[in-house]
Amino acid sequence: MKIAIAGAHRVGKTTLAEELAASLPTYTLYKEPYYELEESGYEFSDIPDIEDFIQQFHYSVQQIERSEDNTIFDRCPIDILSYIHAIDPGKNIQTLFETAREIITGTDLLVFVPVETPDLIDCPRSDLPRLRSKVNEILSEWIGDFDIATVEVSGSVIHRRDQVLSLL
Repeated sequence: MKIAIAGAHRVGKTTLAEELAASLPTYTLYKEPYYELEESGYEFSDIPDIEDFIQQFHYSVQQIERSEDNTIFDRCPIDILSYIHAIDPGKNIQTLFETAREIITGTDLLVFVPVETPDLIDCPRSDLPRLRSKVNEILSEWIGDFDIATVEVSGSVIHRRDQVLSLL
């Protein structure tokens, strides 16, 4: 089974991904494209821009294409695309959206980690809370546009993990 985790920044995606990987020892965890690209030498802008997110998008697509069964993806093309749209709503992303729609069918479960109310994780001003909110809003609208089993998780990391594990 391939599990893709989507959500804005500072919602607990990585924590959930790591918890799932610990609970599913036969699974491979693919780190967030930002960190993979950074480790490979890609130089991001101080505040990632559209081009940075496009690079992450393509890297995320490649992660899914080259993966085998029993994988967990910390981020996926859908949430990266939502950043592109949040930063520049006028940018034509139709081709990228279709790519995301096509590639996500290569996964079995999409886990959406929304910003909760009350917010469980502090998002200081330096972490761009407005962008986080906008990305969350976009994902909430888009999540049903993809032909994949989806679960929206909430609560503590253990509760979130258990919500995902109950579907496997």
